[in-house]
Amino acid sequence: MPVEASSLAADLTTIASPGLWAITVAVLLFLLVLDFVLTRHPHKVRMREAVGWSAFYLMLPLVFGVYLWGVHGSTVSVEFFTGYVVEKSLSVDNLFVFMLLLAAFAVPPALAQRVLLYGIVGALALRAVFIALGAAALKSGTWAFLLFGAVLIVTAVKVFRDAMAGHEQQMDISSMRVVRLIRRFMPVTDDYRGSRLVVREGGRRALTPLALAVVAVFATDIVFAVDSVPAVYGVTEDPFLVFATNAFALLGLRALYFVLQDALAKLRHLNHGLSVILAFIGVKLVLHWAHGIWTWVPEIPTPASLAVIVGVLTTVTLTSLLAARRAPATPPSGTAAPAPARPTELRPEPPRTARPTSPEHRP
Repeated sequence: MPVEASSLAADLTTIASPGLWAITVAVLLFLLVLDFVLTRHPHKVRMREAVGWSAFYLMLPLVFGVYLWGVHGSTVSVEFFTGYVVEKSLSVDNLFVFMLLLAAFAVPPALAQRVLLYGIVGALALRAVFIALGAAALKSGTWAFLLFGAVLIVTAVKVFRDAMAGHEQQMDISSMRVVRLIRRFMPVTDDYRGSRLVVREGGRRALTPLALAVVAVFATDIVFAVDSVPAVYGVTEDPFLVFATNAFALLGLRALYFVLQDALAKLRHLNHGLSVILAFIGVKLVLHWAHGIWTWVPEIPTPASLAVIVGVLTTVTLTSLLAARRAPATPPSGTAAPAPARPTELRPEPPRTARPTSPEHRP
């Protein structure tokens, strides 16, 4: 029997005290500052360095999850790990776009990690805003679960259709409105000036191509936040856990980029898997909304969600590797990014002329 409409407002609860929020944010800021300090001297990232930092950033959520298990129980810990796996799988998709943007702007290898770091900071800020908006929506009523579920299902259908059709993913840097707007009001140098975003040239300030690359990354961060935040709210309604999963997933993205740079092109079935995951979480949200109205409607437990997500990711990884072995000389259309040009090979105003391909599966 339907429940009263007045009882449909979601009663959001959180495990986080003000002290836990303060400690979490302080640790996050410390790690970001540490990253900026480590990248203040541009250098090409070696595989050993990237693997070391990737291992460190994978250890952090593991330790945090064990802490949650000991203090708040297994349910909270499983929700955290499930949300983290979802965010990590979606963040790998971010790497495709980052790879193509770096190639589009001919970012020198020594500066790639600085661009990625700016992108991560922008993504964290945007996710914080979207998480707050999502919490406000859920607090106003369970209709937000239905809305989030519908967004994820629509996104999943588009991702799957594009993956099955094998569409070439395209992004024209010169057509990006934010890039065109900036170039109208500020001159842009023809070459990179180290890690500087702004220089003085001819008596006036001018942006470097690095600044445009950072702005382009910020712009794409907005698109990624649209489905990432609802996806984690499909796992847990705790805003703190949603924020923690996003933060842990994004922190290690810079190092993971250099580890997976060559392997990304081989994950040709990743979009198929992401579409299944997004659709599954969308259905989970819709069922959760319906259960609040009709109690006989079943819900999907979080441990089952974790099993499904891990199973899907394992399957698409194995099928991608198998497909790559069968056709090693034929990379999937739209996934192999052109190698970034060396600083000496930069053409004048590369952002105007570079026309790479880029994923279109986001709404």
